[in-house]
Amino acid sequence: MQFLLIAHDREDGLALRKQVRPEHLAYLESIKSSIVFGGPMLGADGNPCGSMIVYEAADRAAAETLVANDPYSKAGLFGAVEIQGFRTVVRDGTLTP
Repeated sequence: MQFLLIAHDREDGLALRKQVRPEHLAYLESIKSSIVFGGPMLGADGNPCGSMIVYEAADRAAAETLVANDPYSKAGLFGAVEIQGFRTVVRDGTLTP
């Protein structure tokens, strides 16, 4: 099952995001088989202001664990986190009914 993470950085999060990014990327590499796609959300100034990731996980608890183990989460970067069930319908120009 797919789960969508929408995580908004706390107001003063940009410096922390930059500091923790290498550990975050290493973590994503270690769980890449559980990631459908994702990336940073960008503010009006073009700087990252949050994260959006679609995970493939057995259930919501497994998705929550993936999020909780992310170095960004552990560092307290996120001010607000939402995890929702998700189903990909269009990807790379292809419809998936």
